Parts: sequence; structure tokens; C-alpha cells
Amino acid sequence: MLKVFEMKLFLSMLTVSLVLAGASPLFATEHHFTAYITGYSYWDNTPPGSTEISHPEDHRYAGGTGTYHDPITLAVGHSIERGKETLDFPPGTMFYIRRLKKYAIVEDTCGDGNRPQDGPCHTGARGHPWFDLYVGGKHSGNSVSNRCMDLITAVQMVIMNPKPHYEVAVGEVVDDGCRVF
Repeated sequence: MLKVFEMKLFLSMLTVSLVLAGASPLFATEHHFTAYITGYSYWDNTPPGSTEISHPEDHRYAGGTGTYHDPITLAVGHSIERGKETLDFPPGTMFYIRRLKKYAIVEDTCGDGNRPQDGPCHTGARGHPWFDLYVGGKHSGNSVSNRCMDLITAVQMVIMNPKPHYEVAVGEVVDDGCRVF
């Protein structure tokens, strides 16, 4: 587990240093790695039956169509130490999820309670960082959303600080048929 933490720390520090140096995410270096991707929906968001997010960047509420200019909300692990919350990846960090052909942006947290750092979203899964992608589902229903989340759950390649030229399957994940490539 230490390696997962070290990788998260390195990537977070790199992103923060690029932002502090005034580098636009467009010009930041791409980093390819594998992550454990799961999904969360309108039905199991916190609070359930809502699109609320904890760290709005591009959206006021969870959403997005997966394009570079409208990335989908992504929740990442976080920790709370001495009352201060720290996300594993800074809000606004962009990713491209190859298997889904979607861009995503960190705008939400994964893991609840007083010590979210003890949960799987922060500690990772099978040696990989854990990302929870908003799949939507408000108009599709809970059972359709659950099947979609099961379908997209896997260890898969992601690109942090992606360029804007990757192929995109445009649309909310559930509405897009939960396609994987």
C-alpha cells in the first residue's frame, strides 16, 4: 500500500507544483498509469438522490458529457487530519479514461466519515489509486445505474493532464449505454 500512497503523493505534488508555477493543465505533462475505476450515480451519491459535489470546478453539480471541455465529475479519496481535508488529487485535475473514452475532472470526494483515509477510496485497490466516476442515472433509474456501475468497474489505464485530442464517446455514462472499449 505504501507504493500507492507514494504514487498519489508524487502525482499530487507534481500537479500542485505545476499549478503554483502557473502552468496550464493543457501544457502539463501527461502521466499514464492504471487506476481502479468505479462509478457512483444520482441514486447513491451523498446525499442519495442528488447531484451535489464537494469541490465544484467546471460544474455546480455532478455531471458532464465526457469531452475535454465538459469533463465528467470524478470523485477521489481524501483524508482529514486535524480538521483539514486534503484530496488525493487536487480539485480541477483532469483525466482521460481510455476504456470509457471520457475525460473526467476531480470535483468530488469518495469516502465518508471522520476518517475517510482509512477507507478504500484513499488507500486504493489492488495497488492502484481509486477513482469514482459519476455515471448519472437520474432519468434511468437505480437498477440501470447499478448495472452500469458494475460494467465500468475495473483496473484500467488513465491519463492525468491529458491533451484535448483523444477520442470521446460523448454523453453521460448511463445515457451513453455504459459502453466500454
